[in-house]
Amino acid sequence: MISFAELCRPMIATRAKDNKFISMNTLYPDIEQESPLWDAFPDAEAIAERALQIAGNKLGDQFRDGAELSILLSDDDHIRSVNQEWRGLDKPTNVLSFPAVEAHKIATAPFLGDIIIAFETIKREAESEHKDFADHFTHLVIHGFLHLLGYDHIDDADAEKMESLEIELLAELNIPNPYHDESSTIQDRAQS
Repeated sequence: MISFAELCRPMIATRAKDNKFISMNTLYPDIEQESPLWDAFPDAEAIAERALQIAGNKLGDQFRDGAELSILLSDDDHIRSVNQEWRGLDKPTNVLSFPAVEAHKIATAPFLGDIIIAFETIKREAESEHKDFADHFTHLVIHGFLHLLGYDHIDDADAEKMESLEIELLAELNIPNPYHDESSTIQDRAQS
């Protein structure tokens, strides 16, 4: 369990036992609850912060010290309207990411971007895929964060790189591989 003191301090990437993670950058997430549906999951903020801390430990060399990002805990109605406006898709989705800068400017950007996560969609997905809600939420926080850092899954090679990084980061949190269902291809998942 994460202590209150740990939650109150900025997330600082540190050196792991195996010397894999060497960044010492601080990441400042602003997490806002827009939908009351998230009241059913009161640990969302702490879990998101922990996921970002793990991702920051691994990827701190890709963003500047003190970088900020925002996460909006939303619902299907809101994310559907944003998805329609920005992607032309009139349907809810689990997570949307809006990088603040072009990929070549990420390392020096003070603000990385915005992530929106829809409660009902991730709840439906977790139930239908027999996943723990908290694990699925954590995966989507990491997935959204990777998009802010310029990772994508449009083609197979990029999808494989992004998925393997997600799997590695989730393993640090003792969360099983979310892509264990081999019946779907990388491209199938990239189009959803």
